[in-house]
Amino acid sequence: MSRIYEIAHLFIEELAASDPVAATMMGVQGHDDRLTDHSPEGYARLRALRRRYRQMLETAPVESDRDRVARDGMLEYLELRDELDSSGEQYYLSGFRNPATTMRMVFDLMPRSSEDDWAAIALRFAAYPAALARYRVLLEEAVARGFTSPRRQVAEAIRQLRTYGGAEGKSYFRSLAESAPDSLPDSLRSELLRGADDASRAMLEFSEFLAGPFSERSGERDAVGRDRYRLNARAFNGIDLDLEETYAWGWEELHRIEAEMAATCQRILPGASIPETKEFLERDPSRSIEGVDAFRQWMQDLQDRTIAELDGKHFDIPEPVKRIEAMIAPPGGAAAMYYTGPSEDFSRPGRTWYPTGGRTRFPLWGEVSIAYHEGVPGHHLERANAKYLADRLSRFQRLLGGTSGYVEGWALYAERLMAELGYLDVPDYYLGMLRAQALRAVRVIVDIGMHLELEIPRGQPFHPGERWNAALGQEFCNERSQFPLDFVQSEVIRYLGMPGQAISYKVGERCWLEAREEARQRLGAKFDLKAWHRTAFDLGPMGLAQMQAELRRAAPEPSMPD
Repeated sequence: MSRIYEIAHLFIEELAASDPVAATMMGVQGHDDRLTDHSPEGYARLRALRRRYRQMLETAPVESDRDRVARDGMLEYLELRDELDSSGEQYYLSGFRNPATTMRMVFDLMPRSSEDDWAAIALRFAAYPAALARYRVLLEEAVARGFTSPRRQVAEAIRQLRTYGGAEGKSYFRSLAESAPDSLPDSLRSELLRGADDASRAMLEFSEFLAGPFSERSGERDAVGRDRYRLNARAFNGIDLDLEETYAWGWEELHRIEAEMAATCQRILPGASIPETKEFLERDPSRSIEGVDAFRQWMQDLQDRTIAELDGKHFDIPEPVKRIEAMIAPPGGAAAMYYTGPSEDFSRPGRTWYPTGGRTRFPLWGEVSIAYHEGVPGHHLERANAKYLADRLSRFQRLLGGTSGYVEGWALYAERLMAELGYLDVPDYYLGMLRAQALRAVRVIVDIGMHLELEIPRGQPFHPGERWNAALGQEFCNERSQFPLDFVQSEVIRYLGMPGQAISYKVGERCWLEAREEARQRLGAKFDLKAWHRTAFDLGPMGLAQMQAELRRAAPEPSMPD
C-alpha cells in the first residue's frame, strides 16, 4: 500500500470514530451504537482532523498516477470542507438535511438481523436526546454569532421533526422499536421501547425549541447571495462555474427539452398538449400499478431484470453489485426517491427508497427512468462499483470520494443512456425521462436565479424582467417542471436550503456528456462506449473538473470481442 493510500485508509478510520453517523452511511462497521457530536466542539475536532490529514497528504510521496489521482481528489474534499466550516456553513439550518434529520435517517441503514444489531439500535435510541442537546448548543451559538437561518427552512425542519417524533401519530422510533422480532430478550425489547419513547420526546422538544427561540431569530430572506452560493456550488460539484453562463444554458436546455416533450406527446396521444397527455397517462389504469406492495415488487423486478440484461453487454457488473433492494421510504421526509449505498463489505445492500406520499396507485410512465436513475445503471451501479474496486481505489475514494455533481450527473446521464440503448423506446417512458430532464433544467434556472436574485430574461414569457424570489421560483416550478404540485413544493424548499446542490444533476450530466464526446472525437472509430465507462469507473469518484481532466488524459482501448 502506498503512503497516499495508507493516509486515505487511516483518515476513514479516524473519521468513522469521530463521526459515527458518517461511518454507518459509508458502511464502516463498529460504530453503530453512537451518534455524532454536532456541538461547536465536535465541529472543531472534525475540522482539526481534516486539517491534519491535509498536511499529511501535502507532504506524502506520490508513487504512481493512481496515487496522484487519489491524492488530488482527497485534497479537494478536505480543502472544500475546511472552507465551508471556516465560512460558518454549519450554523445555517437546512429544512431537509440537518443533523437532527440525518441522525434519524441513519437508523434506516442499520442492520436488524441479530440481537447485537437491535442492541446497537437501542444504544443509539438512548444517545439521541443528548446528541440533539449538543446540536442545540451549536444553533444557540449560531444565533449569538448572528447567523440567521431562513424562516422557511426552520418551518420545514419543524414539520419533519414533528412527523418523525409522532406529534400526530406513532413516532418513527416507536414504529422501529415495535418491529423488533419477538425472539429478542424481554429486557432488550423494553430497552428499545424506552429508548424509542425518549428519542421521540427529545425530537418533539427540539422541534419546540426551533419553533420558539430559534424561529424568533430566523429571517425572511431565502437567497444566500453570490459568495455563499459559489462556495456551496463548488463543494457540491467540484468545479468553479460561470454562474451566469450556466443560468443561460439552463434556459436553453429547458426550451430544447420542452420541444422534444411536445413531439413525444404526439406519439402517445396525437393532437394532445403536454398537460393533456400527462393527464391521460396518469388516469389510464392499464398504465398503472395498484398497491404499495405491488409497486415495490415492480421496482425490484425492474432492477433485477435491468442488471441481468446490462451485465456483460454494456457493463461488467461484479457479483456483489448485482444485489439491490427496492424499499418504501418512511413518511415525513422529502417527496423524491433516493438511494443509499451498500456497506463496505456489502453485507448491507444498496437500496432505492420510494416515498409514496400516501398514494396507493402508481402510474408508470414517469417511474421507469427514475428507477434507472436511482438503481442501475445510475446510482447503484456507480456507487456500489466504486466500493467494489478495493484493488484499484483508495479507501477514501471508495467510501467518500466524488461530489453531488459527479454522482447525480452520472445518474442523470444514466437515464439518457438507457434511452440511447433502447430501453425507453415506449413513448410513455421516454416522456417520463424528458420530464425528469425538464425538472433538472428548471432546477438550474431557479436555484441560481433565486439565490443570486437574477433577472428573468426579458424575452421569456414568464415574468420577464422581474427578479427571482421564492414565490416566483415556486410558480415557475409549478408551471414548467411537469411534476405534481405537492412534490414541487417540497423541491423548492429543498433548493433554498441546499444552495448549489439542485444544479448538480444537469451540470454533472453536461460534464459527463462533454467528456464522452471528447473521447469519441479523439478516438474516432476506436471509441468503445463500454470501455469508456469502464475507464471512468476505474478512475474512481471525484469532482467534475478533475473528472474531465483525468478522462482527457485517459485513452481507453476498445473492448475485445467476446
